Amino acid sequence: MKEITEEILNDVIQPRPQESHKGTFGRVLVIAGSAIYGGAGIMSASAALLTGAGLTTLASDPVNRTALHSQHPEIMFLDWHDDLLLTQTLLTSNVVVIGPGLGLTDFAWQILQRVLSQLAEQQVVIIDGSALTLLAEHQQIPQTKAQIILTPHQEEWHRLSQLTIAEQTVANNQQALQKWPTKTILVLKQHRTEIYQRANVYQNTTGVAAMATGGMGDTLTGVIAGMIAQFKKPLPATLAAVYLHSLAGQQLAQQQYLVLPSQLIAMLPHLMWQYQGPVESQSI
Repeated sequence: MKEITEEILNDVIQPRPQESHKGTFGRVLVIAGSAIYGGAGIMSASAALLTGAGLTTLASDPVNRTALHSQHPEIMFLDWHDDLLLTQTLLTSNVVVIGPGLGLTDFAWQILQRVLSQLAEQQVVIIDGSALTLLAEHQQIPQTKAQIILTPHQEEWHRLSQLTIAEQTVANNQQALQKWPTKTILVLKQHRTEIYQRANVYQNTTGVAAMATGGMGDTLTGVIAGMIAQFKKPLPATLAAVYLHSLAGQQLAQQQYLVLPSQLIAMLPHLMWQYQGPVESQSI
């Protein structure tokens, strides 16, 4: 198992080229946030925005529109009951997040199935939260063309893999992952989060107990989405996202007892600026 260190941030985060536009930095679609769990979608989309995705859209229950735009008017919103608009946005997105606060209703299962079936080979889908539980309940491994990234905590992975937490050793996790499409990345959230892609196994070295609060996982999905949208290579971008997310929480915890996801999200652009390397000069 390889340890993830700050070197991954130096390797992945690059200065923004002067000749660029929002499309340069990728399009992220977050499908999340039922009427009850609207904050999950808002936090995930906000994290993608503040990590630097060029264009971020939240597809959610319409009750969440005002809350989203009161915080981040930069994020586009669409009613997830609008099948045509959802499909159009889905097809033009580079990275799709589905699951935070999605719920476990028949509608949630239908939208999950529809989204996974419509994705193309060049896209990445990050499956989190309720979507993981739905797949476990229906005992289904999605047959999607997209690159899959799973972001379960240990109990969600138990439901998906049938491995108890005590049984979730490196070897057993690798074996369970063999049932998934070859390129699938597993981000197994725990005290020291582990990332798997077949024979490659990595362990995060940042993070503190102050981060143990609702919404941290939803935030991580957005960070992963934003990093992949910009920097294109899913595995290095995922490793960098996991490290960056926990590093932000760790630094905030130096001066406060509890770290809120909203505080962590606001810190992301400042941390990324520190690790971007030499900035291209621009003549006037």
